[in-house]
Amino acid sequence: MRYAMAIDTKKCVGCTDCVVACQTENNVPIGYARDWIVEVTDGTYPQLELEFRSERCNHCDNAPCVRCCPTGASHIIEGGIVKVEHDKCIGCGACVAACPYDARYVHPEGYVDKCTFCDHRLEQGQDPACVAVCPTKCLYFGDMDDPNSEVSKVVKKRKFKTLIPEAGTEPQLYFLI
Repeated sequence: MRYAMAIDTKKCVGCTDCVVACQTENNVPIGYARDWIVEVTDGTYPQLELEFRSERCNHCDNAPCVRCCPTGASHIIEGGIVKVEHDKCIGCGACVAACPYDARYVHPEGYVDKCTFCDHRLEQGQDPACVAVCPTKCLYFGDMDDPNSEVSKVVKKRKFKTLIPEAGTEPQLYFLI
């Protein structure tokens, strides 16, 4: 099993419902975020293109944040989800610096926090909160090892990109273009 998420950049309207759902579901402190919206404008006037991306931890197969953690607090659990064990984390910030996606933050209580694909919801057979609330249904989530999963199907049939491929992290966050 290998969890992954695909974001359809043609459907995302940048509404931030995913951000609010994540903050509510995971008790994210005000001023911090586990996911966020990026707006990118490309081209030359008058031929401009606008892209919205819902970004978060990329749950990399080759995660530099895990390799650099001095306490083992950052680790990979079943399904390839990159997690931080809060009681082991000393808040040193090495993983924050190592993440090329800027997907981690030091929680006000002193530990590092980030997206977990709402693994607590997955255990109950539910989608991550961001996927569950998306009004445009632009977020696809599931098991990439299952050829019948929605995310596996959409990544196979659509053109996609990953962010910073040259980092060699093997991210499991795909942006459909």
